[in-house]
Amino acid sequence: MIVRTRPTQPASDGRRDATRALAVASLGLLAAPMALAQSTLPPPGKSYRLVKPAQATGVPKGKLEVIEFFWYGCPHCNALEPLIKAWALRLPIDVTFRRVHVPFRERRHQRLYFTLVAMGKDDELGQKVFDAIHKAHDPLDTDRLITTWAEAQGLERKAFTDAYRSFGVDAAMKRADKMVDAYGVDGVPALAVNGKYYTSPSMAGSNGAALQLVDALLAEERRLAAQ
Repeated sequence: MIVRTRPTQPASDGRRDATRALAVASLGLLAAPMALAQSTLPPPGKSYRLVKPAQATGVPKGKLEVIEFFWYGCPHCNALEPLIKAWALRLPIDVTFRRVHVPFRERRHQRLYFTLVAMGKDDELGQKVFDAIHKAHDPLDTDRLITTWAEAQGLERKAFTDAYRSFGVDAAMKRADKMVDAYGVDGVPALAVNGKYYTSPSMAGSNGAALQLVDALLAEERRLAAQ
């Protein structure tokens, strides 16, 4: 019985095939990190700009920082407030989020914010400040109105007024003013990412688009750090 067998390839052909396969695999391995190294961000300009010079952040090495510049009296900040609070709750552990009240128009609003920060009440009462101004139409534009409002929230009058007039709050306001100048903040709400990027809902097109862009800028910072 004759059994038909497949022709045997010369050993040299096998070596050539193996070498070719190894070369193809190597190209694939090289292509993957090259693809990862490419940024998917649009160039700075319309939707965001670079901060020049870049600013030092207040977070440890390996952490990322997002700053919201806002004003209690701003209707656009009021509209963003529930969205940004929900977004901040979902941030990964490598991101620190903080807020800076700008000195625009009503300085007492800025003083009120940093007083609440000093008392550890900014997260608890921040939305209530927005509601007082934008829903109850209480302007909170005099010391008396602000103190009356604070007492209505359960804050002890003397503790509040002591903090309101304190050196610490004065210093926080001065630091905020310097940051507004350093970042070139010309409107609110605005968002700064890791001392390097600046955007806003008006630049990005909407509140949701601005927050998505911030997420993309954070991803870009992680990509650059990994290189």
